[in-house]
Amino acid sequence: MIDNIVIFDTTLRDGEQCPGASLNTNEKLEIARQLENLNVDVIEAGFPIASPGDFEGVKLVAQTIKGCTIAGLARTVKKDIERAWEAIKYSERPRIHTFIATSPIHMQYKLQLSPEQVLEQAVEAVRYACKLCPEVEFSAEDASRSEKKFLYRIFEEVIKAGAAIINVPDTVGYAQPEEFGRLIKDIKENVFNIEKAMISVHCHNDLGLAVANSLEAIKNGATQVECTINGIGERAGNASLEETVMALHTRKDIYHKVTRINSTQIYPVSRLVSKLTGFTVQPNKAIVGKNAFAHEAGIHQAGILKERTTYEIMTPQSVGLESNSLVLGKHSGRHALKNKLEEMGYTLDKEKLNEVFEKFKRLADKKKEIFIEDLEAIVSEEIIDKIPETFQLDYFHINTGNNTLPTATVRLLYQDKKFEDAACGDGPVDASFKAIDRITKFKLKLVDYNVRALTRGKDAQGEATLKIRDEKGNIFTGRSTSTDTLEASIRAYLKAVNRIAYNSQFQLPIVS
Repeated sequence: MIDNIVIFDTTLRDGEQCPGASLNTNEKLEIARQLENLNVDVIEAGFPIASPGDFEGVKLVAQTIKGCTIAGLARTVKKDIERAWEAIKYSERPRIHTFIATSPIHMQYKLQLSPEQVLEQAVEAVRYACKLCPEVEFSAEDASRSEKKFLYRIFEEVIKAGAAIINVPDTVGYAQPEEFGRLIKDIKENVFNIEKAMISVHCHNDLGLAVANSLEAIKNGATQVECTINGIGERAGNASLEETVMALHTRKDIYHKVTRINSTQIYPVSRLVSKLTGFTVQPNKAIVGKNAFAHEAGIHQAGILKERTTYEIMTPQSVGLESNSLVLGKHSGRHALKNKLEEMGYTLDKEKLNEVFEKFKRLADKKKEIFIEDLEAIVSEEIIDKIPETFQLDYFHINTGNNTLPTATVRLLYQDKKFEDAACGDGPVDASFKAIDRITKFKLKLVDYNVRALTRGKDAQGEATLKIRDEKGNIFTGRSTSTDTLEASIRAYLKAVNRIAYNSQFQLPIVS
């Protein structure tokens, strides 16, 4: 039998409690609208007693959002409950969510109340909330470190008082999956009136187990999961909504559960929350990270190109992405390069592909990622602009500075022999070009010179394009790219020089 799991999103409450993640009223509403598109069952819109701004934010969400239950958090204090009701009463489906700590350490040191006082306060709060609101949820804060018999007792009493949902939080992320699953099972078996309430869980990620604990709880009888977009929240965060939902979706064979979530909206809401909170999603974050559907390793890319499921257990489209990404880098192989070149309109034979692949690999050792512009430059240089290299660059050294006369030493290979010379100039580029002229004996004039960044980032390739005029007035162009703009300039100049040499059947008069 496949059961429905209720998704309770607390991004606007617990997520906003993450230091630095404060949202204004309009930002809360913007996220709430996207959560409505995502089809979450419950939006916990905030903690109305916390501040006037939070109250107004919860109220605006309750007045505007129609497709979800809107919950407001309240301590087991009458004024909190009244304030929460004032904010959420405009909702078509309002819920008061009241809580009190139940673990020995919290009751003794934080609340300074006896277990009997905590029990009495919890029951009174639930009873009062039920008089105001048609649906009440009760949370036993720090439940995973509470004594089980006390948990059973307090849950029984709040259910008697009218709580329709009892929430079992792993408030400090202390529980282990098997242990937490057993706790849910024990609650289900030992709370005599548990069938009158929904079992909810709220897990934190201090040990990186929030999603694992939530899933184990589902296997043992929990039917509501409280989570946040991108897993944001106090300290190390909360159970990630996207990870929990996609685990249930991808592994129906294990969990036999479904949700109402429109998973194609996951990526858009993730980006919105990231933008409005200012918290960047880590690249390797499951489901929504930049690299979640990106492949660089050559073996992986070859597999993906033959059959997507070799390395992808869900489609990128299922979470709102247009496609996966075959990232071209130093680990990429010929399959991925050939595929990308064909997408760009280049169909190369085996020999030309090998030439481009070798240049690609050399560049990939210098750059973290190769972009389309880089590939276009490589193809242009190696295939389209390919001319015989009468002169090959073997070495160059530049000495320059604001109080130094720019000097360049250049060594060229010509007919398997090395020729070296040095020159001074108005700058390092001018000095390099003059050194090349001294070796080749050409009398050339630079008529145009331009350098631009091909791609983004500090490791971007620079593209140098220039034109030179020979003694007869003929114009020759040269173009080259490199992560070093000086090298790109020198190689571009040599390209133009090699065109002159090729056209004039050049022979160097000096033989060393």
